[in-house]
Amino acid sequence: MKQLEKVILEKGRVLNDEVLKVDSFINHQVDPEVIEQITDYFVEQFKDTKIDKVLTIETSGLPIAYSVALRLGVKMVFAKKSKSQIVDDNIYQEEVRSFTRGTVSNVTVAKNYILKDERILIVDDFLAMGNAAIGLINLCEKGGAKCVGFCAAIEKSFQGGRKLIEAKNVPVVSAAIIKSFTNGKPVFEE
Repeated sequence: MKQLEKVILEKGRVLNDEVLKVDSFINHQVDPEVIEQITDYFVEQFKDTKIDKVLTIETSGLPIAYSVALRLGVKMVFAKKSKSQIVDDNIYQEEVRSFTRGTVSNVTVAKNYILKDERILIVDDFLAMGNAAIGLINLCEKGGAKCVGFCAAIEKSFQGGRKLIEAKNVPVVSAAIIKSFTNGKPVFEE
């Protein structure tokens, strides 16, 4: 998606050979126009797919997932990274390692929000090593739901996450795919 690539080049900051900071428009301060462009792209890619629900992981994927769910006319649910005191043990849980933070979280979703035979589209801000994606796909499987696709606003293809997701027979759609960082700039796949 050329519009997103342009915004990344203008406003994104490459911190090192593996990390791109996009906090000025996606995951700290949110630019609604950028989110709408990403939403348009994802909805177009899945317009012929039956989707019952959109799933994401807190927190950075929330604005995009919400926008996609709203446009599709379905509910959105997000996996929580910490267990609340008001949630009972009626949850699905999966261990997920955060590439950016270098931490491991037990992410949870209440069992009544992932239902047998639901068709779920997963939406997130980044795809790097695929840890969050695989954790979310596993949560779907635990509930007897089918993951019909994984959407990432930005994919860093050099970190291999796509292969893990595709190995689970889940299609991957990314609005912008970065194949490397060169001289402090992202290099996009054609």
